[in-house]
Amino acid sequence: MMKISSLCRPLWYIALLFAVSCAEEQDFDQFNNLSIIPEVSSSIFYFESDEGTINAAGGGTFYEQDFTFEAFNEPFVSERVVNGTITYQIENTTSKPIAASISFLDNAGTVLDTENFAIGEHPFPLLERQVAYGEGGKSLDILRNTTLIKVTGENLGDASSTSSERTPVIIIRSSATFSLELR
Repeated sequence: MMKISSLCRPLWYIALLFAVSCAEEQDFDQFNNLSIIPEVSSSIFYFESDEGTINAAGGGTFYEQDFTFEAFNEPFVSERVVNGTITYQIENTTSKPIAASISFLDNAGTVLDTENFAIGEHPFPLLERQVAYGEGGKSLDILRNTTLIKVTGENLGDASSTSSERTPVIIIRSSATFSLELR
């Protein structure tokens, strides 16, 4: 009997320690406080025009095109976007100074916003511009309501000069990164 009681005594102490130890109550509702904000990146448009096409159009507008923009057509996306950045990159190896504009239009054709670019002739360094939307930037409603993006290129130079580059072109490309709050 003595052996059994001496073996039970340590178990009794361990049970007592568990009973009086500090234990925090578990909170299984933490999932409700979890915030998931992934970033989604995508190309928006790519435009390229060679110097011959620019010369053939003469002075003035040599390019104008509308691009469908459906990124925010789904309520799931438009209601959850927190912020975003659109990045524009422009390269010009032509002998022409170029004016470019990128306009954001809604369903009714109303211009919601425009980005204008003045691009010098070659040698012109790569131009990169980032435009923020959301907190600290332009209104997210611009993007939420955009259905078309209009890109226009205008020759500000003559219609005959040619660059010494092998294949002179102007390239305008854009991409976007958006943060969506899923919870």
